[in-house]
Amino acid sequence: MENSSLIFEIALGLSSPWFVKTISFDHADLGRELHIHLDFEKGFKFKQDDGSENTAYDTVERKWQHLNFFEHKCYIHARVPRVKGESGKVQVQQVPWARAGSGFTLLFEAFAMLLIESEMPVSKAAKLVKVYPQRIWNIFHFWISKMHSEDEIENLTCLGFDETSSKRGHKYVTLAVDMDQRRVLFATEGKGADTIEKTVEYLHSKQTDIAEIKNVCIDMSPAFISGCEKQLPNADITFDKFHVVKEINKALDQVRKDQRRSSFELKGHKYTFLKNNLTFAKELERDELLDQFKDIGLAYKLREMFNHFWSIKEPEKAMSYLAFWCDYAENSNLEPFLKTVKMINNHWSGITNYTKSNINNGILEGINSKVQLAKKRARGYRNIKNFINMIYFIAGKLKCSYPQYST
Repeated sequence: MENSSLIFEIALGLSSPWFVKTISFDHADLGRELHIHLDFEKGFKFKQDDGSENTAYDTVERKWQHLNFFEHKCYIHARVPRVKGESGKVQVQQVPWARAGSGFTLLFEAFAMLLIESEMPVSKAAKLVKVYPQRIWNIFHFWISKMHSEDEIENLTCLGFDETSSKRGHKYVTLAVDMDQRRVLFATEGKGADTIEKTVEYLHSKQTDIAEIKNVCIDMSPAFISGCEKQLPNADITFDKFHVVKEINKALDQVRKDQRRSSFELKGHKYTFLKNNLTFAKELERDELLDQFKDIGLAYKLREMFNHFWSIKEPEKAMSYLAFWCDYAENSNLEPFLKTVKMINNHWSGITNYTKSNINNGILEGINSKVQLAKKRARGYRNIKNFINMIYFIAGKLKCSYPQYST
C-alpha cells in the first residue's frame, strides 16, 4: 500500500502536510469507484491571512470528483482543517487540489475546459466525464465569469454592435465588439436601445472613457440608432456594408418577383441575379434573361452601379456618386428602388460615413460566423447565460486563467 500511496501522491502533486492515507475500490450502482482518502500531518501549523501560524482547530469532511481512473469514477476525500487565527476568527484552509466551493478537483475542471476548448458541446463533454451537463456548465461559468471580470479594455475608439439569436427564432443577444481588436467586449440579452445603454454601463464599470469612442458600426435598426445617438454622442455612426447591400439586393429580387408573376421563365432564378460567382453556363443564362426582361436588366445594372460606391475613397466623390445613383434609381421608376432611395436618404450620413471611417464590417460577420458555428454544434442554446458565456469564450479573446490540462 505504501508504494501505491506514493504513486498517487506524486500523481496528485501532493506536498507537506498532505499525504494519501487510504485507497479503496468500492462497488457502486454503475460499476466500481476509486476512493482516495487524504490526510494532513498531525501538529502541522497552517499560515493564516493575519500572518499567524496555527494548528487545526477542528476539521470538516469534504469530497471532490477527480478524473476517471481508467473506466472507473474517482473521488478524493479529505478532512479539511479549520484554523483559529490570533483574532479568534476560524478559517477553513484552502486545499491545493481544488478551488473553494467546487465539488471537482482542479485537474477535473482543467480537463472539462479542455474538452470545451476543443469545440466539444458541453452535453457531450458531460457524457464523456460521466456527470450531468449542468455541472460542467457550472465549471464553465465560474472560469469565464472570472476571466471576463478581470478583462481589461484599452484604447477603445471604434465599437460595433450586432445581434444574434440563441436559437432559431428565439431570444436575441446583442454583441458589443471592439472593431480594432476584433473581439467581443460585452453581450446582453435583447436587441433594443437598452442594449446600448447596458453596454455603456459595462464600459463605465471598466473605467472606459466613452468620449474616446469616435466611431460606431451598426445596422439600420431604429433601436440601435437611437441608442447610439443617446449613449454615444461623440461617435459617428457608420451603417455596416452588409446590411446596406442586403437592402439593394432585396430591391433587385423584388423586381424579379414582380416580373415572375407573369413570366414562368423566371421561376427558380433568384440566385441567378444575386450571386456573384456563377459558372460560365449560368452567366450566359443570366445575361440572356437580363436582355429579355428589361426591368430586371435595369435593376441588375443599378445593383452593380451601387457596388462601385464602396470602392470610392474620397468622401466628397463618394457622396456625389451616391447622389447621382439616387437620381438614376428614381428615374428608373422601379418601385422597389424608389423605396431604397428613400431609405438611403433617411440614413445618408451613416452610409456615407463608410468612406471616412473605413470600418470593415467583415469583422462583425466573422465573429457572428463563429457564434453561429458554436450554436449549430450545440443545437441552439435555451439558456441565455450559457450562450453569452460561450460567446465570451470563443470571441472575447479573454486571458486564460483556468487550470490547464497537459495532454
